[in-house]
Amino acid sequence: MSQTRSGGAAITISRSMVLVVIGSSSVNPSLCNPRVAQCGAQAQPCGCKWIWTSVAGMTVLIDVDELRRRLATGERTVLLDVRWKLGDPDGRRHYLAGHLPGAVYVDLETELAAPPTATDGRHPLPGLATLRAAARRWGVRDGDLVVAYDDLGGMSAARAWWLLRWAGVDGARLLDGGLSAWTSAGGQLETGDVTPAPGDVELRAAALPTVGIDDVAELAADGVLLDARAAERYRGEVEPVDPRAGHIPGARSAPTTDNLNADGRFRDAGELRARFASLGVDGEHPVGVYCGSGVTAAHEVAALAVAGIDAALYPGSWSQWSADPDRPAVTEPGESPEQP
Repeated sequence: MSQTRSGGAAITISRSMVLVVIGSSSVNPSLCNPRVAQCGAQAQPCGCKWIWTSVAGMTVLIDVDELRRRLATGERTVLLDVRWKLGDPDGRRHYLAGHLPGAVYVDLETELAAPPTATDGRHPLPGLATLRAAARRWGVRDGDLVVAYDDLGGMSAARAWWLLRWAGVDGARLLDGGLSAWTSAGGQLETGDVTPAPGDVELRAAALPTVGIDDVAELAADGVLLDARAAERYRGEVEPVDPRAGHIPGARSAPTTDNLNADGRFRDAGELRARFASLGVDGEHPVGVYCGSGVTAAHEVAALAVAGIDAALYPGSWSQWSADPDRPAVTEPGESPEQP
C-alpha cells in the first residue's frame, strides 16, 4: 500500500482499490491513471482498479434527543416520512394517521425511483432533475439538515438518505430508531398532510458510488459483494417478486436486519465493524451492496458508513440481474451458478 498527497488530498492505493479522500477542491484523481478521472464515483474497474470518493466516517444518524433539540431551537430541519414496505408500498395512509410534527410524506415509488422497467429493475434511480424537483417540494434548501425516518428501522428511509447523499446533500440523516424511537421518548404525532414552502436546493449527481450490472460480478471477485436481502431469498428458497431465485455469484449473505438492535436502532460502530469483518470486509478491498431493488441495500451502505467502511450500491440489484437470462444465478452457497 502507498500514499501520495496532492492539493491536500490523500490518495491511498491498495492492492485492488484506489480510495480518494477529498481534502480540497483541487483533487486530481488522474494522478493514478488517466482513465481514473473518467470514472468519477461510478465504481468500476478503471485504471488502478476500483476507485471512488471516500465517505466513510460521515455522520449518518441523528438520535431523538438531538432532533428534539433542533426542533425546539428552530434550527433548519426538514423531516421526511418515508414509510414503505414490500407488500404495503403506499405509506401515505399511515402518514396521514400520524407523523412527526412538520414531516412531509415522501412516496418511495414515485419520488425516490424512476418507473420500473424490464432492463433496469423495480426501483431504478430517479433522474437528477426529478429528484431535485421532489426535494424542493419537500422544502429542502441548501444547508438544511434533512432527517428521514420510517417505521421499519430505517429500511425504507435509507433510500431517501442515500439518494440525498448521492446528490450532494451533506446534511442528510437517518433518525435512529425511526418513528418508534420518537414515540417511545414521548414525542407527539400530528395527523393530516403537510405542505411546506418550496425549497431551492441544488443537487449534483454521483457524490456516492454506484456499481452497474456489467461490473458487479467483477467487484464480487475483486472484493466483497454483500446481499442485503433475507437469507432465504439469498439461498433461493423463496422469491416473492423477482423473475428468478438465488443470488449473484460470489455474493455473501448479509441481511439488513442484522444491522439493528432489538429496539430498531443501529448497532454501534464497533459491533458493525465486527459484523462486516466476519463477512470478509477487511478495509483493503472494495465493497459493494445489493438487495432486491436497491432499497434496503441503502440501509446496508448506511450501516457500513457508521462502521467507517466505504461501499458502492448496485441500484438495479437482484430485480435487474435476475431479469437477464444471460446472468447466472446461484441457489446455494458453494454451488455452481445455475443458468436459466
